[in-house]
Amino acid sequence: MARRPARRAVYACVLLILAGCGGAVRVEPPVPEGPAVAGCRSLAERLPRTLDGQERAESDPVSPYVAVWGAGRIALRCGVPRPATMSPTDQVPEIDGVAWYADPARPALFTAIGRQAYVEVTVAREHVPQNVLVDLAVPIKAALPEPALR
Repeated sequence: MARRPARRAVYACVLLILAGCGGAVRVEPPVPEGPAVAGCRSLAERLPRTLDGQERAESDPVSPYVAVWGAGRIALRCGVPRPATMSPTDQVPEIDGVAWYADPARPALFTAIGRQAYVEVTVAREHVPQNVLVDLAVPIKAALPEPALR
């Protein structure tokens, strides 16, 4: 039970970093490699201006591999490393044709897998993650074809 409050503290810290104090939202951009570079740039061009009722916001530093909505309440990073906690035997649900790994230690973090690049999405608790992931499925499928990483 002692771990649950610690998880909440980590979750709260992540959201504070993402939310920032006004202006651009600070999100550390990943450094994709190989085919992920072109795929992530293509994804950046396809992402919606509005996601789950939140307008797109500016990130700091500006990066084609990062997108944020609602002052960081939803954040996307394309070209991240494979989730360290994911094992080959994990059951990974599919939402509208995109497989999403949900990190059990970080309930607000979802990673699209099985594509040219891993796409990490952080969703604040006031949003329904499934709604966000459904809205991201079309641009992810268009920009990052299968098969690839698992």
